[in-house]
Amino acid sequence: MDGTTVQQAGIQLRNVRKSYGPVEVIKGIDLDIPHGDFCVFVGPSGCGKSTLLRMISGLEPISGGDIVIGGEVVNDIPAADRGLAMVFQSYALYPHMTVRQNLSFGLENINTAKAEIAEKVGAVSAMLQIDQLLDRRPKDLSGGQRQRVAIGRAVVREPRVFLFDEPLSNLDAELRVDMRGEISALHKRLGNTMIYVTHDQVEAMTMADKIAVLRLGELEQFGAPLDLFNDPHNLFVAGFIGSPKMNFLTGHVDASDRTLLTLATGETVRLPQKGFAQRAGQGVTLGLRPNDLQPADEGAIHFEVRAVEQLGSDSYLYGALADGTRLTVHNPGQTRVRQGDKVALNFAAEAVHLFDTESTLTLREPGQVPL
Repeated sequence: MDGTTVQQAGIQLRNVRKSYGPVEVIKGIDLDIPHGDFCVFVGPSGCGKSTLLRMISGLEPISGGDIVIGGEVVNDIPAADRGLAMVFQSYALYPHMTVRQNLSFGLENINTAKAEIAEKVGAVSAMLQIDQLLDRRPKDLSGGQRQRVAIGRAVVREPRVFLFDEPLSNLDAELRVDMRGEISALHKRLGNTMIYVTHDQVEAMTMADKIAVLRLGELEQFGAPLDLFNDPHNLFVAGFIGSPKMNFLTGHVDASDRTLLTLATGETVRLPQKGFAQRAGQGVTLGLRPNDLQPADEGAIHFEVRAVEQLGSDSYLYGALADGTRLTVHNPGQTRVRQGDKVALNFAAEAVHLFDTESTLTLREPGQVPL
């Protein structure tokens, strides 16, 4: 169980599509997941991430394109023969079986020798710290223990690829954090390719080698977590990756000075002289993350504070600009700002993100990525 015998199993999706009658729900996705990567599919409900995972697993037939696992096109290969193991949101444990029997069941079905089953179950249960639970039934386990058993049932089969379909969504917040760490540690220990579906971008950022951001059946962006955070390709990715989400302020570039932006509030701000390809007179959306806005005696923009969250080590100011645009400001440490205060804000030029308002695409020039 140390990953030394893992079969090479990179995954390629080539123009993969899925339709239900006339409704196309997966719209031609191309993706290359190298062997051993932890890839997270993330996006809002209804974006197609679970459907795509089920297509890879073989539980859902594809309507077009190719799914390649370990160099082999598997479109017509049954789910049971693809060498994959799936962990579901609902745990899907057999309630009448003990933990030991749940872990052993899949191996018994393929006529594995009893001694080998005992060895594998022992190794996996020790790895996941459920060896003291082997004689209990699912009803006697906590949510976190049940999820460990579900993961163990997948691990004991020694699959080429692990597929996780929102496995932590039934757990409370503190346990989710613990289980995130355990799944990440499991990945490092085994070295298998893993694909993990979630709607929680914090899970995606903390666990993934690569993130695929999906929306309405299309791939919006694919890359390393910090690449997506630092260089989002469009407004959707910019607003989805990062917590709290990025602030967006609309305006128009000055007709004669492309570094001068007039916001919808009438206030003007200076844009960086280099790094962006905005045109004079163009409608643009300025993106600023909450931690890149700093209260100041004199600021480029002003907002009225409508709510304050004091968390002790951090505080958050929530308010709106004069035109009603909502704004979130992160303040390290505690703050004396109160509800109803009017606050001036500044930001550093290198913190700016800029998007074309009409196309929603980034205006950042290639290679000009902020540090």
